[in-house]
Amino acid sequence: MKNFKKLCMFASVTTLLTACGTTTSNESTTGSSTEEIDYSQEIVIYSNSTTDGRGEWLKEQASEKGFNISYVDISGGELADRLIAEKNNSIADMVFGLNNLEFNRIKDEGLLVKYSPEWIGEVDSSLGDSDGYYHPLVVQPLVLIGNSKVDMPSDWTDLTKDSYKGTYGISALSTGTSKNIFASIVSRYADENGDLGISDEGWEVAKKYIQNAHTYAQGEDYISALIDDSNPLNYSMMWGSGVLQNEAERGYKFQIMSPKVGVPYVTEQIGILSTSKKEALVKEFINWFGSADVQKAWSDEFGSIPANKTALEGAKAEIKEFASSVKPQELDWEFIGENINSWVEKAELEFVE
Repeated sequence: MKNFKKLCMFASVTTLLTACGTTTSNESTTGSSTEEIDYSQEIVIYSNSTTDGRGEWLKEQASEKGFNISYVDISGGELADRLIAEKNNSIADMVFGLNNLEFNRIKDEGLLVKYSPEWIGEVDSSLGDSDGYYHPLVVQPLVLIGNSKVDMPSDWTDLTKDSYKGTYGISALSTGTSKNIFASIVSRYADENGDLGISDEGWEVAKKYIQNAHTYAQGEDYISALIDDSNPLNYSMMWGSGVLQNEAERGYKFQIMSPKVGVPYVTEQIGILSTSKKEALVKEFINWFGSADVQKAWSDEFGSIPANKTALEGAKAEIKEFASSVKPQELDWEFIGENINSWVEKAELEFVE
């Protein structure tokens, strides 16, 4: 799998052991250029990673460094579509939080600027774009968490059993986390002669996985339900940083499923939109936001696994412990990228009740 070996480094994270200035010059990837930067200009950010206080924290920290930002939170399954739809009437200046698959979509639309942030030497650039149009910020294992008192399933495929019906919750397939977990399940059943490249057995597994699940309504407090021992909802999908953040906020320790095949890992990326007229200013902001100091602070606050190696070295012990408790699933991301939207469309039309 492309990038699999690189992602494995983060599964063994325990073995891995700035700020914005007032410059008015900007270094481009094609040569040197100098231009005045107006820090009073507003940077408009589109992201799927500004929920649960992240956006407010970022806005406050950025303001202290002289940046004026606003953000629009959009689910990962909709964000690329939104950017492409606004291509000729753009609002945003930059985007972060999407994974490689979604960033490649907007890259193919000519919506990204090639650039090299100051911290490029502190990240494994192979986790980002080989052409330099987007760069890695956060590594996210996607997992199943459980109530502390229940028996955990051994794999996502166990959830297709009748005994698990109504006991686990998933987000709508339009969301990034749910879409990627779904793809990690059905892609195990690749069959070049099957419908959309998946065998009949695979589609039966997909059907049972979806129909046995409780799909969350917008705004539903599923974490409270999960930790309530009297509630039948015992398990939930969750992205890595969400696990640690909810544990800290609720004072609760979840069980985490660790399948033998591993769990899907995604890397949150950051990029500059080619439609922005504030490229120099946005580059300065990204130099600050992706720096080791800020990414460590982001990790400390929200439980993320930094792609920045220097930030990772100083991460909290519980973050390293969590990262080492699961391993990356070997996935054919090229195959997934070519088919994931068709798989989701089929599931939504045929399986969602």
